Formats: sequence, structure tokens, C-alpha cells
Amino acid sequence: MPMSGDGETATRRTEARSGEGAAPVPPRGIFILFAVACGAAVANVYFSQPLLVTMGHDLAMSPALVGSVVTLTHVGYGLGLFFLVPLGDVADRRRLIVAQLLLLVVALAAVSAAHTAAILLAGMAATGLLAVVTQTLVAFAASLAPPAGRGRVVGQVTSGVVIGILLARTASGLMADLAGWRSVYLASASLTALLALVLYRVLPRHSDAPPTTLRYGQLLRSTITLFARERLLRLRALFGLLIFAAFSTLWSGIALPLSEAPYFMSHSAIGALGLIGAAGALAATTAGRLNDRGLSRRTTGVALALLAASWLPLAFTRSSLWALVVGVVLLDLAVQAVHVTNQTLIYTLHPEAGSRLIGGYMVFYSIGSATGAIAATSLYEVAGWGAVCALGAAFSCLGLALWAFTRHSTPDSGPRTPDPAAKVTSRSEARAFSPNGE
Repeated sequence: MPMSGDGETATRRTEARSGEGAAPVPPRGIFILFAVACGAAVANVYFSQPLLVTMGHDLAMSPALVGSVVTLTHVGYGLGLFFLVPLGDVADRRRLIVAQLLLLVVALAAVSAAHTAAILLAGMAATGLLAVVTQTLVAFAASLAPPAGRGRVVGQVTSGVVIGILLARTASGLMADLAGWRSVYLASASLTALLALVLYRVLPRHSDAPPTTLRYGQLLRSTITLFARERLLRLRALFGLLIFAAFSTLWSGIALPLSEAPYFMSHSAIGALGLIGAAGALAATTAGRLNDRGLSRRTTGVALALLAASWLPLAFTRSSLWALVVGVVLLDLAVQAVHVTNQTLIYTLHPEAGSRLIGGYMVFYSIGSATGAIAATSLYEVAGWGAVCALGAAFSCLGLALWAFTRHSTPDSGPRTPDPAAKVTSRSEARAFSPNGE
């Protein structure tokens, strides 16, 4: 039944009744550490983009093989979202996070020492697979936050992700110029090892989640079960797919017109333009606070409208860099506002299944990102920048239309009572995940 006031106020009352907010609230510095760790982990997925040519020359790789470096990293990330992130619902998250970070150190060290293409590609795939510790951290931070401030915490942690993505390309380019491309991964391995040590010492040693009896296969099937049961999860996953398809359409295609007349920008200059997107970090925090005030539906609508509008100035990129700047700021603000809103709402559905919910949602993020990247570069070849902007606007308008058609029929709140498809604290509840009742 739809709820008044966007549904979030009722959700907070329900959470308070369930006692979810009874646990002591960690100091704010813990959440800042979560944001730093998230940014450092996700940056590893993007470090390679400015380094591909140098890597290829160093290891005598063909252009096609060099291109597979990015592809394998993202394939690894997508696999990790489905196969690793759900473990946060059945394992001690503190130990899981530290173990993933230590394994990530090994993968980064292998990349930095790679002297053959095979070792490099294997190391990059492993790096992507283990970088999903970012999503485990997001789910853990959400579980530690008080219900009334969960949106703010998710926004704060997500701002770390945004900054990590933005700084990754710029930092890797600068470090490679100073000390070679291998220094980027060696430095990241050192930072990751330090973060693993700090997190091991400061993270809570016991999770609020009760122990479960789910086996691994049941755990994976339960992610699919949650999508089948929860309309809000499916809707927010579609929003995620569309906004990140639009996001990837811009950032995968923008280098093409900027490297041509009249700009002829260098790769480093194009990469530096990504720093404009720092506005997205501000949007992440602001959107989280708006969600805590019960304004998630309205925030989503306004952000999707801004996303659609951003493509108008972006269409004038060839004649005005100021138009590009305005469009980038609007697009990044909109994407991060919707993204934080999505994560906050889907976690509220079933906090005890937070890792599965966020991991499953992020699979759609990956699909959207890949779709936008492939479509933008292919379309530019045959129809130019105007067609790319039309594609991005189409993704954005689809999202806005979806919001308009569903805003009255789907309450922006999670279930108010435990659902056996998510809460798996007993063998009988675990059987709910198995089609055969096993």
C-alpha cells in the first residue's frame, strides 16, 4: 500500500519499532574512513585508462590486446558484484573486507610486476574482481548508520567513490609521467595494505546481523529471489541502468570531439576535465540528506529532469567549452543524486540482506555503463557528436518517463516487516531461497 509523505517517515518509524537503531552509532570518523577506502578501492578499476598506450609499448601488446585490459577489469568487477558482494550478508563483514583488501594487494602487486601480457591481463581481471570490496563497504556503512541518518551516511560514502573515480585518471597519468606506469599499481598496493591494517583495527568486530545457515548457492539464488519479490528494487535497478548508460555515454565519448578540431586537446587535458565532475560528490551528500527528510521521490524526479536537460548544453561542446562545463556539472549532479537515492531506498527494503541488494543493484549499473560506452563510441564513428548527445538524452528521458509513470504506484520505502526472502536467520527461512525447499 502506498505511503504518504513519500513513505520514508513511515519507514523510519517502523525501523525504530524494530529496534534497528538501538545499536551504538560509530563515531563520524569511521564513515570518513569508509569513504576513503571506497575511493581507493574503486580507483583501481580506472587507473589503466590513461596508461593503455604505455602498457602496450612496454609489453609489446597489440592495440586489440591492450583494449582488453579495460574490458577484463570491468568483467572482473561485474563478476565480483554477483559472486563476492553477497557474502557480506553471511560472513563477518570486517574479516571479509580485510581479506578482500589483502587479496587486492596481491593482484595489484602482480600487475605492477607483470612482464608478460598474460600476467598483466590476469592481474587486471583479479583487480576488478576484488575492487568490489567498495560495495561491501557501502553495505557495511549503511548497516552501522542510524536509520534516521542512513541517507547522509550512504551519501558521504558514495562521495568517496565519486572522488576516487575522478582522481584515478588524473593521478595515474601524473604518476606515470614521473615514475612509469608500474609505480601507479605499486603505490596503490601500498595504500591498500595500509587501509587493510587500519580497517582491521578500527572496524566493529561483530556485525549486528544474526548468524545465518545459508549455503553459498542459496545465497546467490536469494539475490535473484529478491528481485522477483521486490518491485521497488527492480524499479530502482532500472533507474540505475539508465542513469549510468547516460553517464557512460558522455565520459566514453567526450574524448573524441575534444581531441579533434577546434580543440586538439591532449589526453591529460581531457582527463583533467573529469575533475569538473567533483560536483557529483556534493550531490551525493545532499541527496542523502534529502532522503533522510523523506524527499526521495521528489529528489529522483528533479535529478532525472536535470539529467535530461544536461544534454542541451552538451550538444554545443564543439563550439563552447563553457557549454561543456555546464552540461558536465548538471549531469554529474543528477547521476549521483539518483544513485545515492537508489542505494538508500533499496537497503531499507531488507537491511539484513543489504549486501545482496546493493550488489544486485550494481550489476545493473555495470550493464548500463557498458551499454553506454559501446553505443557512444560506435555511434560517434557513423553519426558524430550530435548523435551521441541524442543517445544520452534518450537514456535520460527514458528514466524521467519511467519515474513519471511509476511515481504514484510505487512507494519509495522498503517493507515494513521482515521478509523471509531476505531475513535468513533460521533453516526454515533459508529454505525459502531454494526452489526445491532444500
